[in-house]
Amino acid sequence: MRFKLLLLLAFASLLSACLSAPQSAALVQQTDPKLLNPQVLESLPFFSQSAYQCGPAALATMLVYSEVEVSPEDLVPLVYVPARKGSFQFEMVAATRSYERLAYHLEPSLNAVFKEIEAGHPVLVLQNLGLSWYPRWHFAVVKGFDLGREKIILNSGTFENYEMPLTTFELTWARAEYWAMLSLEPGVMPSSAEPESYYLALAALEETQPQANISAAYRSGLLAWPTNQNLLMGYGNLLYQEGNSAEAATRFREVIKYHSDFAPAWNNLAQILLESGDIAQARTAVDRAIALDGPFVDIYRETLAKIEADKQ
Repeated sequence: MRFKLLLLLAFASLLSACLSAPQSAALVQQTDPKLLNPQVLESLPFFSQSAYQCGPAALATMLVYSEVEVSPEDLVPLVYVPARKGSFQFEMVAATRSYERLAYHLEPSLNAVFKEIEAGHPVLVLQNLGLSWYPRWHFAVVKGFDLGREKIILNSGTFENYEMPLTTFELTWARAEYWAMLSLEPGVMPSSAEPESYYLALAALEETQPQANISAAYRSGLLAWPTNQNLLMGYGNLLYQEGNSAEAATRFREVIKYHSDFAPAWNNLAQILLESGDIAQARTAVDRAIALDGPFVDIYRETLAKIEADKQ
């Protein structure tokens, strides 16, 4: 298997010789001092893969680095598909969440990958070491880069600290549609995070693993984007489910402060006001929700009916 993977890596390098890699070309021309210094995550563990087991080996690398006790053998039943002799992105993401880790998809940018390495976050990537019409899918973990030598450093298959030409990596990554993922403990922020991508990753983890430390992830997100509608609303809902109605009401009021036309926040605030006995303010809030209309207006009318019933 080691010989076969070496041949594939060499084949990928040969194929890249006559093709363009625009991101690589731009990066080697840049002058950012942070990127000019070689970066390597020396403490990243290494698991040599067995035949067709690049998925379990690469994911174990990511999870162990994020302080999960797991081995590639533990992950085989979760991510390996025997009929296809390999692992696929869906299973890799689902397995990450099953260990209560945030699965965050990176933008299709080498800059984003390098930014995460600078922050101390390894990056799980999918490559096609073959051709578009004859693919050879392969999961690897980016652990460093050296732009001065135009190299990216990977734990890949049976090779630790494998140095691949940057252009070769870009082309093999591009043939896998630039798929890249972080595996982070909730509360640890991706360095290259965008608010909506972060919220979607957080919401997916919350849906599948509600016992995970979701509160820490919401708090970190709101430190970065304190007025974000989805994060404020999601954190308010979580606080309410945890029985912290007063703090939940504060979050819903913040949504209204920054996004006054967001009807669900008015409705949820009305529900808490009703439960606290503030009937007049609850009626004002739900009337506002109904006036704003939207796809959930029937729910707002149900809240109004509860308020009216409580008055009698």
